Amino acid sequence: MSLLKDKKLIIIGDRDGIPAPAIEECLKDIDAQVVFSSTECFV
Repeated sequence: MSLLKDKKLIIIGDRDGIPAPAIEECLKDIDAQVVFSSTECFV
């Protein structure tokens, strides 16, 4: 059982760190819904 099961997620990745698509790929197997996913550049 996952803590994120049946939750809605907002994923914000970092351009120089871990991008959002990589985080989203890791969370693909759980029963959570990604409602927003973006990779930003924090300077």
